[in-house]
Amino acid sequence: MTPDLPRSSALDEEIARAELYGLLARLWYAAPDAELLSAFAVAPTEAPVAGGYLEEPWRQLVGAARQTDAATVYEEYDALFGGIGKPEVYLFGSHYLSGFLNDKPLAQLRTDLARIGLARDEAVSESEDHVACLFEVMRYLVAGDDAAVANLAQQQAFFSTHMQPWIAAMCEAVAAHPKARFYASLAAFTRAFSDIETQGFDLIG
Repeated sequence: MTPDLPRSSALDEEIARAELYGLLARLWYAAPDAELLSAFAVAPTEAPVAGGYLEEPWRQLVGAARQTDAATVYEEYDALFGGIGKPEVYLFGSHYLSGFLNDKPLAQLRTDLARIGLARDEAVSESEDHVACLFEVMRYLVAGDDAAVANLAQQQAFFSTHMQPWIAAMCEAVAAHPKARFYASLAAFTRAFSDIETQGFDLIG
């Protein structure tokens, strides 16, 4: 399924947040296909919030999407994050938090996911601390129907524990890599969005 791109600054804030989390999950999980790139081709560059903190990184991301094609961006994704053995850049939280994959941060994440009734789909090969999986969890915590789980307190706890401590380091690693083009723009947008989320959660204590 192709996630929705942000459509208008008039969107309800929570819907817009959920859409952005979903879009980030999709783009970090795999290279955008032709259908998703075509959605970028008609996306408003003033979205998500005209004149806001996200406007320029969003404009850069849309521009990067319009300047690539599905085959090229697939090659970029594979060069950065795929291949056999050690990838050029890791997308897993445990790597940044402890220096090792499948380490204690992943065990803690699995415990916290189980506590809110979530578990990895067996069809997904990546471990739960893959950045795309974490963005998808955040999307659920923003837009889910179960108010006992999908609420601001759960969002703040999950984000501050499992994303905030390392997402900036991942974005910096991607943006600095010489092979990163589209994904350098995505990293900049991801960093900006994460900064806004961090500030918002800080305000609620």
